[in-house]
Amino acid sequence: MTMLTPRTPAKLAPPGRSRRERKAAELESRNRLAGERLAGISAGPGVRALQSVDASPDGLTRAEAALRLERHGANVVAHERAPRWYVQLAKAFWNPFIAVLVLLAAVMYWQDPADPGVVILSVMVGISGLLRFWQEFRSGRAADALKRLVTTTCAVQRRAGSGSVPTTVEVPMDQVVPGDVVKLAAGDLIPADLRLLTAKDLMISQAALSGESLPVAKADTRAQDLGQQATTDPVEADNLALMGTSVTSGTATGVVVATGADTWFGSMAGSLVGERPQTNFDTGVRRVSFLLIRFMLVMVPVVFMINGLTKGDWDEAFLFGIAVAVGLTPEMLPMVVSANLARGAVAMSRRKVVVKRLNAIQNLGAMDVLCTDKTGTLTEDRIVLDRYLDVHGDEDGEVLEYGYLNAHFQTGLRNLMDQAVIDRVGEAEEVVVDTRFSMVDEIPFDFARRRMSVVLARNPLGGGSGSGTGEHVIITKGAVEEVLDLCTHMTDRGATVELTEQLRWHVTRIAEDNNRRGLRVLAVATRTVDTPRETYSVADEDGLTLVGFLAFLDPPKADAARALEGLADKGIAVKVVTGDNDLVAARVCADVGLDVGTVVLGPETDALDDAELRALAARTTVFAKVNPVQKARIVRALQAGGHTVGFLGDGINDAAALRDADVGISVDTAVDIAKESADIILLEKDLTVLEQGVLQGRTTFGNTIKYIKMTASSNFGNVFSVLVASAFIPFQPMLAIMLLVQNLVYDIAQLATPWDRMDEEYLRRPRNWDAKGIGRFMVTIGPISSIFDIAMFLIMWHVFAANSEASQSLFQSGWFVEGLLSQTLIVHMIRTRKIPFVQSRASWPVMVMTVLAVLTGLWLPFSPLASSLGFTALPAGYFPWLIGVLLAYCTLTQFVKTWYVRRFGTWL
Repeated sequence: MTMLTPRTPAKLAPPGRSRRERKAAELESRNRLAGERLAGISAGPGVRALQSVDASPDGLTRAEAALRLERHGANVVAHERAPRWYVQLAKAFWNPFIAVLVLLAAVMYWQDPADPGVVILSVMVGISGLLRFWQEFRSGRAADALKRLVTTTCAVQRRAGSGSVPTTVEVPMDQVVPGDVVKLAAGDLIPADLRLLTAKDLMISQAALSGESLPVAKADTRAQDLGQQATTDPVEADNLALMGTSVTSGTATGVVVATGADTWFGSMAGSLVGERPQTNFDTGVRRVSFLLIRFMLVMVPVVFMINGLTKGDWDEAFLFGIAVAVGLTPEMLPMVVSANLARGAVAMSRRKVVVKRLNAIQNLGAMDVLCTDKTGTLTEDRIVLDRYLDVHGDEDGEVLEYGYLNAHFQTGLRNLMDQAVIDRVGEAEEVVVDTRFSMVDEIPFDFARRRMSVVLARNPLGGGSGSGTGEHVIITKGAVEEVLDLCTHMTDRGATVELTEQLRWHVTRIAEDNNRRGLRVLAVATRTVDTPRETYSVADEDGLTLVGFLAFLDPPKADAARALEGLADKGIAVKVVTGDNDLVAARVCADVGLDVGTVVLGPETDALDDAELRALAARTTVFAKVNPVQKARIVRALQAGGHTVGFLGDGINDAAALRDADVGISVDTAVDIAKESADIILLEKDLTVLEQGVLQGRTTFGNTIKYIKMTASSNFGNVFSVLVASAFIPFQPMLAIMLLVQNLVYDIAQLATPWDRMDEEYLRRPRNWDAKGIGRFMVTIGPISSIFDIAMFLIMWHVFAANSEASQSLFQSGWFVEGLLSQTLIVHMIRTRKIPFVQSRASWPVMVMTVLAVLTGLWLPFSPLASSLGFTALPAGYFPWLIGVLLAYCTLTQFVKTWYVRRFGTWL
């Protein structure tokens, strides 16, 4: 016998590629090796499959199972494991701004351990990191708790010893081992990769692997069968049942040929764990962060040198340079981003959207391409009878009646299409058969014939029962080709005519036309029996009369078209990427209003290089028959084209694409690996729910950008003012502690930004990080404040005679109040492209916080803290000048804003 071999890892991708390319190559390699192994097992007879895992049809002994469990490990696939809490905590503080603040705090502590700035910076860093850590840690704990609630078992044959009689026992799925003989029935999950030994009327749902909405028939097999022709895709093999699929009808037994990471499912899952690729959010934050840091690295040394050279006190210049560095750093950015994301997560949860990874909220708002599966998203994920047609393709109630009789009277387990016929009759109330027919016999379905028949007695008086009353009618329903081969006549508008070759061609074309529309078509035929009897056989399925066709479809959702239109209105292009066949995909997409164009098949993409696929993906709406590797490659191609890509999927075959997308979206009914790979989980598989999430994502992103532009421009303006003042004023224009207090008050006021509203116009299209735009905004809007800062310098110098070191405290107090109030008021100017207070008003939390900041700035020079902070009480004559400067500042800013929007076409 062939000995069991230990697991061997898939061959790794060669070095020299990006991490993402290596992951993709590893996934492809694992898939290929698993596929080749399973294809070989499928092609050989059942006996050889048993030999390959050293097993017998009676199953393993308990001792053998225990040894194999120890050797091969638990039957689980690789899962994304949440890092330890202390690792999560450390990652929450890994941010370039936090690193700058920690460095500045360390320098300040080294200079003066009692410096209050150290405490201020430490509090900022602590709150920001802890807030992010708690949100993500709590989400991970909730997901783990849900998983622990579910335990799944399966039925396997086990023996007490080598000579014992096998018994069927229920064992947890994670304890299934290679060589186990598993028994399957309707509703069972397939616990591992199985080579079927016996099967009867077996239908398996493979949607999680292939995306095909309808269950797939698996061949009736026997232990001595000779296997089937080798296939490169194990999903298509008739005698394989793969982990992650489920039984919809029928029964079977199979031998486990692979468990855990060695399964087809596991080959995909194994290469999906580990570090995730950089998303649009990560890239955007990094670019913006280093843009601001570069400004700091240029401006701070200049301020330090000017102050040192002009004032001669290098220690004071050093402290002032540190204060300027703090002033240029958007200290609260990590906190505002975290608060923004946390608030967005709470708001989205109310809209049935659960956020697993906070960064994904802003990616959702920036998304301009959504790739989605078809089944359950655009469709209802159920089979319905779409139409019942006569031989000319016209609807005919007689066809529905005969289809209903066949489905209603069969005694075997009804499949989904039988139930769809019964449901349709229940809706239409067009057929009444309670007493007109009685059951005589049936010829069950099998996969060789691909049809089934019932024999009914037509009760002449509409009552009674029993096989002997009235004439007997055979009603056959099944695959079009098989049923047509048995037909000699057809019903043509109530008359029975001979089925000539020309008519046979005609009816075949009717069926093919419906197939091309994406419908699954069955033929219905009948025969009245000349000599009624008690029993019937397959030989009696002959000389039939074709009545017509039943056409089935997974119907589009009623609100799918409206949801797609809503996404399009918000600038999101929807592309359907499905494992289902091209005809079905094209029909459904056309029904929901998508411009289908040319459907591209997955295998066609394999022949294209990255540049060619990028161009193809940009112009293609529907991809069909795509495997997991191809799905992920399509996502990467769209990203390479400059798009922010979301992927909505719920199957095993979607996991790789979910990880590679900028935002992976799944549903609460998805398979575990899809939910683990996703960033966002919808509690309803509904694009309307997703649309609401997109709006919340854009609001969150807008408020984050709002804070960055407010802070960066005002801080830049303040530092520019400091440069000018330092060059011409014989004393420090403001003490270092004053700069820190000014930043603290202003930044605390900005904590209300996450609760601000966004203008409707802003939410209409995707928004993305634009580091160049932020830099342009900073150098355009920032210097406006410097104009009025310099005006206040001149007022303090000439009007209030604060022009000597003896009166420097008055000068510094006057500039402190004007600087803080202008910074605070600019919040309302920058938060909207409209006229503030008139066309667009801030939310009440923002209004309250800005008012408090203004009052704090006016109070500090008169407060008990004034002397310790270096302030002097301001004269009453100062305040009219202050009001004039602020009004002029707001007026000029509005004019510049109008010009900026016209010139660059954007504001936030």
